[in-house]
Amino acid sequence: MDPVRNPYAPGAGQRPPELAGRGKQLTAFDVVLERIARGRPERSVVLTGLRGVGKTVLLNQLRSGAVARGWGTGKLEARPDQELRRPLSSALHMAVRAIATSHRNPERVDDFLGILKAFALRATADRGMRDRWQPGIDVPAVTGRADSGDIEIDLVELLGEAAALAGDIGVGIAIFIDEMQDLGPADISAICGACHELSQDAAPLIVVGAGLPHLPAVLSASKSYSERLFSYHRIDRLDRDSADQALIAPAEREDVEFTPAALDLLYQKADGYPYFVQAYGKATWDQAPRSPIEAEDVEVAAPAAEEELAVGFFGSRYERATPAEREYMRAMADLAGDDGPVATAAVAKELGRKPASLSPARDGLIKKGLIYSAERGSIGFTVPHFGRYLRTV
Repeated sequence: MDPVRNPYAPGAGQRPPELAGRGKQLTAFDVVLERIARGRPERSVVLTGLRGVGKTVLLNQLRSGAVARGWGTGKLEARPDQELRRPLSSALHMAVRAIATSHRNPERVDDFLGILKAFALRATADRGMRDRWQPGIDVPAVTGRADSGDIEIDLVELLGEAAALAGDIGVGIAIFIDEMQDLGPADISAICGACHELSQDAAPLIVVGAGLPHLPAVLSASKSYSERLFSYHRIDRLDRDSADQALIAPAEREDVEFTPAALDLLYQKADGYPYFVQAYGKATWDQAPRSPIEAEDVEVAAPAAEEELAVGFFGSRYERATPAEREYMRAMADLAGDDGPVATAAVAKELGRKPASLSPARDGLIKKGLIYSAERGSIGFTVPHFGRYLRTV
């Protein structure tokens, strides 16, 4: 069939043509926005799951919902080597710009921007880079608020001021943080502390984070009350009906159908993971000569989909690992027959090494986002079917 009309879109953070199976999370977020609009206290939101389940896509969709209600929004992606001040300053600046034109007091907006600029400039002052980077805010910095240098104190003050500004015009602000598990301990603590203060005051500002399955543990290690501070949503593979919908709905818009046998085989191949659904759907469309798409078309197309996943989804991650880290992952793969978490002690036994000697490899893999600490004493792959991939290489 015509590849130009192919509706499927496997890509990092790229919205699929049919966002299936996420209605529960979208509805819950609408409730959060409506409650805040009515002045009721609400918790910030955290999405967790493996890579390839669509966390970033859902995060962007939630942001669109906030924008549709007239909220100010900003988004950042956390990185292990970057402190929070600079990216958060940019995200909050974007959010305030979106609502500033509705505010009747421009001086009040400028006052907040001055506070934001002072907060941002602490990043350059602390690193001795004041002349190298400026936050792009065209007002003088207002000293004395949110610029103490203590990120937790400053963030509480800054987000409180931002919430008050949004409250002046009856809207809210939402800050979206992707890869939230990569924030440093001080920044995680600051986020938790600020969200705690905001929720107590029913302030119209929330943080919406997305990260790997161990993100709740990262938050809990920072602040014990974080378990009650956020509304947690685990994002997992699609059930059969949702996976079928993700394939059928885009095809129907192009007057193309699937046979039941083709859908059976596609679900078996993709295992319900949204990224895999798109990858196999795209390859099958390109291979099929006509509608309806049949199981034979899926079988013929499967090697092309698997080759693309092997290079772009699995292989690119494997290449980032050192030889010692690859050895560690291969031991995990040999032990995890179903790709589930395995005990760190079992990995050490498999390699014939002492657990302490493997700590550098394990820590390096966690930092690179290839594995995560599922619970105390166990680890798992952040990428679904990564163990299966390693066993076939």
